[in-house]
Amino acid sequence: MDHLKDFTREQLLVLIDVHAKSWLAHDGCWFLAAEEKLGMPGAVELDKLSWERFSPAEAKRIMSAFGIPKNGGLDALEKALWLRLYAAVNRQKIERPSPDRLVLCMLECRVQKARRDKGLKDFSCGEVGIIEYSRFACAIDPRIKTRRLSCFPEITQEYWCAWEFSI
Repeated sequence: MDHLKDFTREQLLVLIDVHAKSWLAHDGCWFLAAEEKLGMPGAVELDKLSWERFSPAEAKRIMSAFGIPKNGGLDALEKALWLRLYAAVNRQKIERPSPDRLVLCMLECRVQKARRDKGLKDFSCGEVGIIEYSRFACAIDPRIKTRRLSCFPEITQEYWCAWEFSI
């Protein structure tokens, strides 16, 4: 990464933004291609398999790069959630209603927004999301349990989606 050593802080922040959006665009292009070829049920099955593999890999990379300890509980999970690629492209907030609970709220979802902008119906992401978030959390600390509070197609709160993590 020597080619980046002369970049300013501002240039590096722009590069993070470009890379995160490019990653998400690739994920979206992949999903749309799978949806066109296999239909929504087939695309969702592949998406679930993909997130089942990617989520723990992303968690482990973040833990290694930023010294987040394994079995670090909800504090470790909170740090890692802010370092995910999604945190660079989606506005989110994290609430701690109690010491043994953490709630991740997606304030803006670029995936659903992009689908709406293209005239596509909302993606029913709940069954994919539970795999994505539970596998990520479990890689941080296997004691963490994940529960969907709100997610397409059943939005029960003002957020695009909300996930509860508890020990």
